[in-house]
Amino acid sequence: MDARKNQRQRSIPCILMRGGTSRGPFFKASDLPADVAARDAVLLAAMGSPDKRQIDGLGGAHPLTSKVGIVSPSATPGVDVDFLFAQVSVAEPTVDTTPNCGNMLAAVVPFALETGMLQPQGATSTFRVLTVNTGMQCDITVQTPQGHVAYDGDARIDGVPGTAAPISINFLDTAGSVCDGLLPTGRALDVVELDGLGRLEITCIDNGMPMVLMRAADLGRSGYETVAELNADEELKQRLEALRLKAAALMGLGDVSRKPFPKMCLLAPPRDGGSVCTRCFIPHVCHEAIGVLAAVTVATACVMDDSVAAGIARTPAGQDRTVSVEHPTGEFSVQLSLDPADPHKVARAALLRTARLLMRGEVEVPAAAWPPSA
Repeated sequence: MDARKNQRQRSIPCILMRGGTSRGPFFKASDLPADVAARDAVLLAAMGSPDKRQIDGLGGAHPLTSKVGIVSPSATPGVDVDFLFAQVSVAEPTVDTTPNCGNMLAAVVPFALETGMLQPQGATSTFRVLTVNTGMQCDITVQTPQGHVAYDGDARIDGVPGTAAPISINFLDTAGSVCDGLLPTGRALDVVELDGLGRLEITCIDNGMPMVLMRAADLGRSGYETVAELNADEELKQRLEALRLKAAALMGLGDVSRKPFPKMCLLAPPRDGGSVCTRCFIPHVCHEAIGVLAAVTVATACVMDDSVAAGIARTPAGQDRTVSVEHPTGEFSVQLSLDPADPHKVARAALLRTARLLMRGEVEVPAAAWPPSA
């Protein structure tokens, strides 16, 4: 008899991976409970939540390192694998599978190849992935020389030390990922009343990530503050949360007090040669960089003449544009292709990420987290 069966724990195969500037365990869907409540209980136990240190699990005590990827073969025609992203709260017993995560998305194909779910196609391999959370599809290309995933390479992304093999993500349709359309209020510019500030102009937008954009100067900030300064700015965070709740209602998102979206983003003119400078909150902690789909969404606003980015962003002309989104630890370049019939509509968004396999094995969860009936 397997000695582990006598222990009061349950062993679950998983691979710990970095995807872009995020990190977390990846599971095959078939290795987790089919029941959603039971699955979430297992994920909370695996990550060590709720606990601000996540000392009893795999979580890294930060929203960027308390994420989970769940992958399965797809039944959708033309799609190779399905990806369910789970944001596990650090301090609360909640698991949210509503939003996307473009960073963890970068590790989906490497995981599927490492586990035999997919087979390499040659020196490079391209597969179509469906993000179950929002119904978004994308084509992901990874390096697979000699039939193995390559992790070493010359690609560099800000927020991750060193270099790695490039992973190309071509988003096929990101508009209205969670909201009802790209501009859920029907406008590129809204005006709301905020205590202490009066009338404030914002852009409510969702091109892969629901976001509320505003000029940093309108909140009495430069937009160039450090992450530590913004995280210590309690007055600003209280105002942003009040604004988030108000804007979410306008966006048709309902009560988001316990949701990780919409993200809040301060915009300022670029100062390091990019297109726009950002400080994003996810939503209560200032991001040390910027999320993949948040960058796509911000870049989209930058090509709209009537958004809050107008007069701030500096973007090139033409149908195909590279928008450089500056963030606290560098920049994120997004390649946008505009619709020839509608110069304000983004027809395609592509970007480069990297990923790395960190550890493979089994995570142990208390047997009580996965009852026999689940």
